[in-house]
Amino acid sequence: MKRLLYLTLVFGLVPIQTTVLSHVSVGGIRPDLCLVAAILVGFFTGVREGFLLGLAMGFVQDLFSAGVLWLNLVTKGSVGFLGGVAGRYVANATTLTALAGILGLSLMSGTVFLLTVGPAGFRDASFAVRAVLLPQAMWDAALGAGLYWLLAKRVRRQRAILEGPTGLGSLIR
Repeated sequence: MKRLLYLTLVFGLVPIQTTVLSHVSVGGIRPDLCLVAAILVGFFTGVREGFLLGLAMGFVQDLFSAGVLWLNLVTKGSVGFLGGVAGRYVANATTLTALAGILGLSLMSGTVFLLTVGPAGFRDASFAVRAVLLPQAMWDAALGAGLYWLLAKRVRRQRAILEGPTGLGSLIR
């Protein structure tokens, strides 16, 4: 079941991002679904799965984009890994914690793109930061925090069932 979900994320988010989200963009800026998914999967499931899913989604994005080769692979894999690290070491995570973490990781990813590709048609880098990088990171953070809010209770409930004293986890061990 988990593999089917991951395959759906890998091969479903890139087309949705390039087709459907172009109609939802504000000022030409749209959220990066693959980035948000990699962070949240890392946060909820761990470092390894966040990293691998981030690599896979980044690879698919690189295949279908005309950008710098391997850049999405590296950035999505990195944010999936860091999302997993944050999920492991943040105690009592809240929606605000997720918002701040996704905002920071999106800023990091966007900065790597800006330094690698350059301001891409903008007058200077500071204008690109104000016009694209910050709004993009805010979009990602808002979307990610909303998804975190929707998923957090369900994930906690499943963990409690598996890890509880009479839960399924005790039968598996």
